Amino acid sequence: MAKNIIIIGGGFVGLCSAYYLNKAGHQVTVIDKGDITSGASFVNAGYITPSHIIPLASPGMIAQGIKMMFNSASPFYIKPRLDIDFLKWSWYFHKSSTKAKVEKAIPVIKEINLISRDLFLDIKNSGDLGDFQLERKGLLMMYKTEASYLHEKHVAERVSFLGLEVSDLNKEELRKLEPNINIEAEGAIHYECDGHTTPTEIMPKMLNYLKSKGVGIRTNEEVVDITTNSDKIRQVVTDSNSYEPDEVVLAAGSWSGELSKKLNLKLSLQGGKGYRINVERETGISIPAILMEAKMAVTPMKGFTRFAGTMEFSGNNDIVRKERVLAIANGAKLFYPELEINNKEIDSAKTGLRPVSPDGLPYIGRSRSIKNLTIATGHAMMGWSLGPATGKLVSEVLDGKKTCMDISVFSPERIF
Repeated sequence: MAKNIIIIGGGFVGLCSAYYLNKAGHQVTVIDKGDITSGASFVNAGYITPSHIIPLASPGMIAQGIKMMFNSASPFYIKPRLDIDFLKWSWYFHKSSTKAKVEKAIPVIKEINLISRDLFLDIKNSGDLGDFQLERKGLLMMYKTEASYLHEKHVAERVSFLGLEVSDLNKEELRKLEPNINIEAEGAIHYECDGHTTPTEIMPKMLNYLKSKGVGIRTNEEVVDITTNSDKIRQVVTDSNSYEPDEVVLAAGSWSGELSKKLNLKLSLQGGKGYRINVERETGISIPAILMEAKMAVTPMKGFTRFAGTMEFSGNNDIVRKERVLAIANGAKLFYPELEINNKEIDSAKTGLRPVSPDGLPYIGRSRSIKNLTIATGHAMMGWSLGPATGKLVSEVLDGKKTCMDISVFSPERIF
């Protein structure tokens, strides 16, 4: 039976949820407090990454983070502040960063990424969005030091054991693979299983498709209240309208935690700010890469090359810290010495907030206490990669179908 569904949040996860719910025959309305032209869905690296099997919360991350956390130019930065929610989240992150929990997460992360990779291809082949960049050139983990190589080689062995395509390139093999730009690296692990896209191309195409299919898109509307009647949402109230849906999907990214408080839910979530610089001239870069020592991503997108990175916990804001942008530009030059990112490109840098759960795994599933609420957020750095899979899972959950994978590990009410 067709349902009237409100999706709070118009990022990629929210739009993918709308895509699959609309195809299932439901009446869908997406509400977003902005105009759906900015944020993490637009500034991310565009990766589709089955190779990213290790969650953000993993052994060693705490020690690594402590070394960098108070340097505002470092890849990982925490703005010192007294914030109870952040302190709780930090404690949960610490508790989640164990070998046992990582081992439990690895096969699930691999599975949802492979499902999503297939769904990206299905969306392209359907013609729903028209043509868009979807390439399978893999991802190069480029390194300068033996320590970085040994670390990534260990991950690559695990990725290979799980049946994914990966190869180990020396300096000469890397040069042959990327002949059009001078690279200063000792070699690379090449995750051939990975792909990439251009988010700023796909997002408008998805929006236009949804509008053409009758999905309501309400921009510049902020949800100010959510009222309940016993164990169900009765009304979603915005600053300009009110809605009485049958079902609600909470996909508001880094703002999902605050909204969940209106329902007395304890959704532990922090916004992890990322930055991007676009270079709209020929760089010679043809394969996506992560520059390991610089801890940043490089993606050849449609019409430009994107340099992206950093994880900054400083609250939910879009403040651009110049020192962090410069760190990305300098990191690029370490590996591409002939590439100069100019002041105009640096000044046009943008930010986006990734919703980060304490264990680095997304929240996907129905709320136990609010019967008509489904939650889809907390994807950390995998929001783009997991968008289609999350949307499909949300649709299956709302329709009461058997989900295409076991999502118990993604429970919004899991204990950390």
